[in-house]
Amino acid sequence: MLPALTMGDPAGIGPELTVKAWEILRRTGDAFLWIGDPVLLGEAPFEIVGHAEQAASIFPSAIPVMPLTLPGSVTPGQADSAMAGCVIDAIETATRLAITGQVSAIVTNPISKIVLKQGGFAFPGHTEFLASLCGVEGEEIMMLASPRLRVVPVTVHVSLREALDSLTTDRIVHVGATLAEALRRDFGLMAPRIAVAGLNPHAGEGGVMGHEEQTMIAPAIEAMRQAGIDASGPYPPDTLFTDLARPLYDAALCMYHDQALIPLKTLDMASGVNVTLGLPVVRTSPDHGTAFAIAGQGKADPASLLAAMRMARDLGARRAASKEVQS
Repeated sequence: MLPALTMGDPAGIGPELTVKAWEILRRTGDAFLWIGDPVLLGEAPFEIVGHAEQAASIFPSAIPVMPLTLPGSVTPGQADSAMAGCVIDAIETATRLAITGQVSAIVTNPISKIVLKQGGFAFPGHTEFLASLCGVEGEEIMMLASPRLRVVPVTVHVSLREALDSLTTDRIVHVGATLAEALRRDFGLMAPRIAVAGLNPHAGEGGVMGHEEQTMIAPAIEAMRQAGIDASGPYPPDTLFTDLARPLYDAALCMYHDQALIPLKTLDMASGVNVTLGLPVVRTSPDHGTAFAIAGQGKADPASLLAAMRMARDLGARRAASKEVQS
């Protein structure tokens, strides 16, 4: 099987990235099925398919497309909330194909959260919507992964104030356990090492700069260790991502969004991949946004999408192998 790639925001760089990725991957045999309006593909060759299994044979010569129809014309770089419904349809179609086993994974091109919200979208982003579609609301965990670093934030698309208010020992343990299972099953790490970041400067400096490390994070680490998870910390966040520290763990468990994403994007944004853990299907995405400012100009770099496609292929294969062993 092969992954399904959604169109993302039609006015963003998703269509351009799709064509560039196809031009590269058609030579390697790493096929995908694209879900969207073929008008967005410009002059690139495409062929309409009715079933996902048709895509592999078509891929070397044309982009296999499961078509959707946009409600109007698109101007690159100009966001339009009228397109929200079609963007959502692409995500729903890809998820349905993955749940029913017709594709191996979902790869999502970037969406605009503002555009979707203006169009009536009720979710903070892709991750939460996919969890709802899969019937596992609240189980979704966001990982950002690259060859140089893997990070998982305990709290994600909320304000910093809300993140602090919602952080609990139980939540840290839940996210850590989901991360450990994903590292074993999907990433092939039989004894994963998880480094847990502190919340406060210097990890609280023994309570002088904050008490959450002592009252909340350390008990979560101990609970994870009691459950057989190799978790350690809490570590000062300002030294956790240095060249000396990173080889000592397989993933960093961080307390809030920017604590996790800033180091990943600084170190390796071009190869960064957004992976959703806690779903019954594999989902990856490029580690960047719609880039409306350069849409339609031929400047978009497909490196992160290609990394997302490769990771979807590898995770999908390991997930399938794991299911075979269990059966």
